[in-house]
Amino acid sequence: MKYTAAFRVWHWLNAIVVLGLVGTVLLRKGFLSYRTNSEIIMTKLSEIGVDIFKDDAVAIAKAIRAPMWEWHLILGYALAFLVVYRIALMFFDKSKREDFASLDLHKKGVKASYYILYAALIFMTLSGFAMYLKEELALAEETVKSLKELHELVYNYFLIFIPLHIAGVVVADIREENGLISTMINGKTKE
Repeated sequence: MKYTAAFRVWHWLNAIVVLGLVGTVLLRKGFLSYRTNSEIIMTKLSEIGVDIFKDDAVAIAKAIRAPMWEWHLILGYALAFLVVYRIALMFFDKSKREDFASLDLHKKGVKASYYILYAALIFMTLSGFAMYLKEELALAEETVKSLKELHELVYNYFLIFIPLHIAGVVVADIREENGLISTMINGKTKE
């Protein structure tokens, strides 16, 4: 067995949570952008003879997207749990691991990308909760602003990693690691 059940559970739960978190951000910047939606609200209300101030339209647009941010927070808690779970797996999962020094250059690059992924997951979890708990942590406004900028910058890593990971796994499954995808699903390797 190449992947233990504990690792496969982590992998698929992590995939769902990360995609959910990325989705909430894409919605915020796209369909639920308060800037765009406040303009739509003002225009549509004006067409039926109701005029409102821009600040009121912004407040309505922000209220529409508020439930999405509740999901972002819930998924953030799930990510925190999964980060702790993955760290525990590093210590307690007894599956056979390949020695980094014995890997070819391509596999070293792939393994390095996973280490970067783990670092990004840890950073996103810590920075997200630091921003959420800014008052309890007595963080300065400038610190929160810097954290937010870094949080958004690291978010871009996931926009790159996700499609590259999916494409890389599909290519590996087709070429040299036939059955890789089914192994990650059912845990069984081809004999």
